[in-house]
Amino acid sequence: MVHLFLSEPDWSCDESNDSFKQRTSLLNDLDSIVRILIASKSRSEARLWLCKDLSQINSLSRHQKHELFITLLKTSSQKKDLASQILQMIFDKHPKKAGYILSKKSHMLEDFFRGNQRRILLWFSNFANSGDTDHKNGAKALSQFAFLNRDICWEELEWKGKHGQSPAMVATKPHYFLDLDVEQTVENFLENVPEFWSSREFADTLKDGDIVLLDTKFFITMFINLMYKQDMDEVWDIIESFLKEESFSSLCSHLLILLEEKELCVFLNLLQKYLKPRHTDTDTDTCQYMDVIVFRYNDTKSSDSISELLMLNAVINRGRQLMKILQEDEHREEKIKIIDIVKQICDLSDDGFVPLIKECSKKNKSINWIKLLGLQSWAFYCFLCEGFWTFEGWESMFNENGISFRHSGKHGFLDSNELVDESESDSDGNGRSCSRSNSKKKKGKHRKKRRRRRSVFDDDVDLGRMDFQSKDCNWLLSTDGYSTSWNSVDLPEHLSKHCFSTWMKWAFSRSVG
Repeated sequence: MVHLFLSEPDWSCDESNDSFKQRTSLLNDLDSIVRILIASKSRSEARLWLCKDLSQINSLSRHQKHELFITLLKTSSQKKDLASQILQMIFDKHPKKAGYILSKKSHMLEDFFRGNQRRILLWFSNFANSGDTDHKNGAKALSQFAFLNRDICWEELEWKGKHGQSPAMVATKPHYFLDLDVEQTVENFLENVPEFWSSREFADTLKDGDIVLLDTKFFITMFINLMYKQDMDEVWDIIESFLKEESFSSLCSHLLILLEEKELCVFLNLLQKYLKPRHTDTDTDTCQYMDVIVFRYNDTKSSDSISELLMLNAVINRGRQLMKILQEDEHREEKIKIIDIVKQICDLSDDGFVPLIKECSKKNKSINWIKLLGLQSWAFYCFLCEGFWTFEGWESMFNENGISFRHSGKHGFLDSNELVDESESDSDGNGRSCSRSNSKKKKGKHRKKRRRRRSVFDDDVDLGRMDFQSKDCNWLLSTDGYSTSWNSVDLPEHLSKHCFSTWMKWAFSRSVG
C-alpha cells in the first residue's frame, strides 16, 4: 500500500541519510527523464501549460498588474506583438475606446478609404429606405455634411440617374440618397472636399468604434503607429485603462503565448518584483503555488532555467497531460524507465521523505527542493494510475492514509479481474457491490472470462477511459471537505495534487532562515 505522507511527521526525529540520498537520487533520475520527455516537440505544449498556469496567480494588485504589462509594452523586443494583441482585445470588448481615438484623428481615415471600393461601400452605403428615418454610419455623415455645406460640396455628389437631385428635393425625401453613386461620391470627397474628413459630422459616426470591424488589421497598424511613432497620449491612456480593468488571468492567457522564451524570461523577472513570500496557505489548488515558485526562482534569464520551470509546472499542475505524452509511441523508452523509477520511489521506506520538507522550508534554498516535492507527487500520480484498484483497495488506501470518506450515489463496481453482469449484482447496506460472490455461483455459459490485470502504461489502454472500473464508484473525501464526488479515474490526479499542497503548507508553516 502506498504511503502518501499526509500525516504531519515528527520533525524532531532523526532521519536516515542513506534513505534520503536514495530518494533524492531517484527523484533526480525522474527529473532527467521528464526533461527529455518535454524537451523536443512537447516543449511548445509545456510552454502553453506554463503560460496558462501563470495566469492563475492572483496576488497582484490592480496597479501592479498594470505596471507589469505597461513595462513590457515599452521595453520588450516583442512589444509590438503584445500591443497588437491588446488592441485586438480592446476592439473586441470595448470598441468605443478605439472609436474615441478615431474621432480625434478622423482625417487619418482618408487613406483607409482611398481606392478601396469594399470599404467605401460598406461604410457609406447605409442610406435609409423610404420607411426608415435615419441614415447609418458614413451615409449619415455624408448626408449631414452635404446639407450643412451644400455651397461647397453638393456638386461633388454623384447621382446614378440622368440628372442630379437638389438639396430641397432630398431634404423632403431622404430616401433619394439611395440613388447616389456612393463610390464615386466618396472618391470626389477624397479629392476635392478635405474639410469632410476632419468634420464633426464624420467624427461623430466613428465614436461607437464599429468602423474597426471593416479591417481590424489596418486599425491595429494605425494604433501602433500612434503609440510608438507619434507617442499619442490618448492611445496610451486607453491602453492603460484597459490593462487596469482586464483580469490578470485574461491578459496572461492572451499575451504570454506570443512571447518567445527569451521574452518569457523578461516577464518572469518583472513578475518576481511584485510577488511576496508566503508562509502559510489554505488553498488546495496547486496553481495557487505558482507565485511561490516564481518568487523563489532565482534565475529566469536562460533557456536552462526556463526548462526547469517548464518541467516543474508540468509535474505539479499538468500530471495528466504529461502522462498522455508518455503514451506516445516515440516515448516508449522513457515510459519504461519512468515505470521502473516510480515503482522504486513508492517502495522506499518513509525515512527519507521528511528531509525534503525540511530543505524546502529553508528560505535560502533554491527552487530545486520544491521541484523534488513536485516530482514525488507526480510519482504518486503515476503509481495510482498504474494499476486498476478494486473498490475495496481504494478504501483501504484511504484508511491507511487517514483520509475519511463517504459513499456518493450508487456504487456498482467492476472488479479488475473479472467481468460482472449488472443484472447479477446486488448491493449491501453500505452501497458496496456484492456481485463478485454472486457471480461465482454462475456456471457454464454465464461464467465470465477472467481479464488480465492491465496498466495505463500498456500501449492499448486509453488514459482518459479507465472504464472497466465503473464511474458510478464515487467517494466524497475529507481531502476537499467532501465537496466533490471523486471516481477512480480522477482520484490519482486529485490525491497527488492534494499531497503536494499539503507538503507545501508544512514547508511554509515551519519556514526558517
